[in-house]
Amino acid sequence: MKDYTIKIKQILINTGVIIFWILIWEILYLIINRELFLPSPMGVFLMLKKLIFSGGFWISVLISVIRVIIGFMISVILGLILGVLSGINKYIYTFIYPVMNTIKSTPVMSFIIIALLWFSSGNVPIFIGFLICFPIIWTNVVQGVRNVDNELLQMAKVYRVKRMSILMKIYIPSIIPYFAAGSMTSLGLGWKATVAAEVLSNPKYSIGANLYNAKVYLETQELFAWTLMVIILSISFEKTFSYFINNLTYKKQRG
Repeated sequence: MKDYTIKIKQILINTGVIIFWILIWEILYLIINRELFLPSPMGVFLMLKKLIFSGGFWISVLISVIRVIIGFMISVILGLILGVLSGINKYIYTFIYPVMNTIKSTPVMSFIIIALLWFSSGNVPIFIGFLICFPIIWTNVVQGVRNVDNELLQMAKVYRVKRMSILMKIYIPSIIPYFAAGSMTSLGLGWKATVAAEVLSNPKYSIGANLYNAKVYLETQELFAWTLMVIILSISFEKTFSYFINNLTYKKQRG
C-alpha cells in the first residue's frame, strides 16, 4: 500500500511538472503572438492528432524506430564484446581507446556528411546511431569490468572456478549497472543523432525527412508535432529499457 501511494504521488508530481511547462509554453506563445515562430500547445497537439490519423505517419515512425533499434543493438553487441575484452586486456584497451576518443571528439555533423558518401540514405541514420551509442557503451562496460572485486577473482582462481562461471557470476553483475547507465545515456543520444542523420540524408520514410519538409514549407505546427513525437518515443524507449534492466538486475540478485 505504501509503495502504491508513493507511485501515485510521483505520477501526480510528474503530471504537475508537465502541466507547468505547458503553461509556460502557452504564455510564451501569447507573448510572441507569431504562430510561425512559436505555435500554441493546443495547435501542436491537434496537428499531432491529425498526423497520427494520416497515411504515412506510422510508416515513417516505424522505419525510424527500426533504424534506432538496429543502430543501438549493433552498438550494444560490439560494445559489450569489445568492452569486456578491453577491460580484461590492457593491450586491447590501448589499441581501441584512440578510436573511441576520436569518435567522441568528432562532431556528429562531420560523420553524417562522411556517411552520406559511404552509404545509402536509409543506412546513414543506422550508422550514425551506432557511432554515437558505441563509445558510450564501450566506456561504461570497461569501467564495469575494471571495478570487479579482485578478492572474488582471486578466490575463484584458488578454487578453480570455470571461466564461464566467473563471467556469469562475477563479471556480469559488476557490468550490469555500468552497462545500464551507458545504455540509458546512449539511447537518448542515439535518437537525436539518428533523427538528425535522417534530416540530412532525407530517406523517403522517416521522422527526419518529415521534420525537414515541415521546416522547408514553414509548417511550424507540424515541425513541433514531429519533434514532440520524437520526445515521446525517446522517453518510451528509455523507460522500457530501464524496466527491462531493473528486472534483469533483480533476477540476478535473487539468483
